[in-house]
Amino acid sequence: MSLSPDQTQAAAAEALNTFPRLLLHHARVRGDKIAMREKDLGIWQAWNWQQVAEEVKALACGLAALGFKRGEKLAIIGDNRPHLYMGMAAAQCLGGIPVPLYQDSIAKEMAFVIDNADVHFALVEDQEQVDKMLEIRKVNESIRQVVFDDPRGLRHYDYPFLQSIATIQELGREYDRTHPGFFEKQAEAVHGDDIAIMLYTSGTTGNPKGVVLTYDNVIITARNGIIRERLTENEEVLAYLPMAWVGDNLFSYAQSLIAGFTVNCPESGATILTDLREIGPTYYFAPPRVYENMLTQVMIRMEDASKLKQRIFHYFMDVAKRVGTRILDGKQVKPGEKLLYMLGNFLVYGPLRDVLGLNRIRLAYTAGEAIGPEIFDFYRSLGINIKQLYGQTEGMVFICVQPDGEVYADTVGTPAIDVEIRIDDNGEVLYRGPGVFHSYYKNPEATASTKTADGWVYTGDAGYFAENGHLKIIDRAKDVGKLLDGTMFAPKYIENKLKFFSFIKEAVAFGDKRESTCIFINIDLEAVGNWAERRHLAYSGYIDLAAQPAVYDLIQECVDKVNEDLSRDPLLSKSQIKRFLILHKELDADDGELTRTRKVRRSFIAERYAPLVDALYSNATECHIETEVKFEDGRTGKLAADVTIRDARQFTPIAKAS
Repeated sequence: MSLSPDQTQAAAAEALNTFPRLLLHHARVRGDKIAMREKDLGIWQAWNWQQVAEEVKALACGLAALGFKRGEKLAIIGDNRPHLYMGMAAAQCLGGIPVPLYQDSIAKEMAFVIDNADVHFALVEDQEQVDKMLEIRKVNESIRQVVFDDPRGLRHYDYPFLQSIATIQELGREYDRTHPGFFEKQAEAVHGDDIAIMLYTSGTTGNPKGVVLTYDNVIITARNGIIRERLTENEEVLAYLPMAWVGDNLFSYAQSLIAGFTVNCPESGATILTDLREIGPTYYFAPPRVYENMLTQVMIRMEDASKLKQRIFHYFMDVAKRVGTRILDGKQVKPGEKLLYMLGNFLVYGPLRDVLGLNRIRLAYTAGEAIGPEIFDFYRSLGINIKQLYGQTEGMVFICVQPDGEVYADTVGTPAIDVEIRIDDNGEVLYRGPGVFHSYYKNPEATASTKTADGWVYTGDAGYFAENGHLKIIDRAKDVGKLLDGTMFAPKYIENKLKFFSFIKEAVAFGDKRESTCIFINIDLEAVGNWAERRHLAYSGYIDLAAQPAVYDLIQECVDKVNEDLSRDPLLSKSQIKRFLILHKELDADDGELTRTRKVRRSFIAERYAPLVDALYSNATECHIETEVKFEDGRTGKLAADVTIRDARQFTPIAKAS
């Protein structure tokens, strides 16, 4: 009996249910197609699928020669580099488990993950990461082998456990010659319900947890995303977000290995925007801050343009604001407006997309934080199909996605394929689906408290379904509290409203069980610095700039606008910001104030800056503070400052229409 097309496709998907099988499949069916690129010394280097498979085979056999066995963990540490991605695949081809770590973590943070995950092998990018491994080995010799990619600075490092990727691959080729068929047998022995990867949570309230994900978790979820968005082997992506983050594992690794599209690695963090323009990706992900920074750069450049160019820009941006999003969504617009938009596309929108590196974008995502409606609409009005999604590491990213033609700035979309969502009695969002994680590594108590016996996961987020069927996220459920008068206090919701302004980089709200809402603010040094220079305000650095009265006036305008917006919300109108201050230093992950994914560690900050919190809830207009900080070279020092405190304007709540 012959199979239907759907049955044939399902059978093929079932056969390609692990990354080792997918890799070998692409090497067979599209071996000459470019799989990866990396910009090195200003030149793009490329590997096709056949070459990637050969590199992975050599590396896997080399690891096997060193004693790497099925079930072993391989720490992956560094910026986005082809050989680090190949290392992930090599470990998986041996039945091992890659454990990516955040490359900017200090040695102490890495030591916890390495110990908790029982890691014995590490593949690192360069001298910086090797030095961290050496520091960790002084107190924990569990790391038996360290393999590095970039040899610069390591010529005189003489350790028996330290070798280059090139050396390991040469060892692997010899191992393959003496063990014919070994690699293929190991790769074929990996199954869909085996563990594919361990990704550690950001640890906002304590030590991070190892999220264990199977091949079925990752591949089914990633394939469903490909189906929903109609992605093909012709996509181009730029891999620049941390390899330890679940999103990079999905967009730059899993979906590439499923669809067969090309992954591009930038030369460095400093060249990302240049590399973005050169590659012109078709599929792109960025957190809101990246989109905000791009828009800030556009507006800064427009201030330097001639008056004529400024008038043309603003005129056609007004046209785009009126009809651009409607055209993108395929809705009807008047012929005259459509002609104006086409002219604007020739004069403004097309060149602007080209400058931003987004001219070929077919699909762009944002997630992680709320994005400002004005910023969201700006990009969509240019014809860029940017959409919001909602996800978690524990769900392999995809929980909700905005469908084409149903894109709203205040929602996170509808459930992804095969995902169910319900709202608990206390307002917490729960979901279940194919991406639901296997467990937290060596933490059955946390697993049981997060995942029910029938597969529902507690997200920790408070939300509800809007009338249009889209999910709205209010805040972290544990962070939603009440002011003393019973008013709902949603700190992240208020913080995000503040961060919609380009001048504000970070905000921390206080108010639970207090009489009012008060705020810490970090200014964006680049945006505020540019603003200050245009007004001829001299400053010596962040501390000096943050303390200037003119900067306080600027930030107060932002705070007052947020209060005006809150006054229109019947649930949150009484949670308007009463007082605020601008912190004398930027919140920093190295100081424990942020996680490596830049999430605020609220309780830690409240404890660290207790004198400032107390001053906010007093009548004080200034508070002296001394703060210990860590420098990049490991030294510590102290920053002292007199921080100004200001009152914010209060607006009369606007009653809900009856």
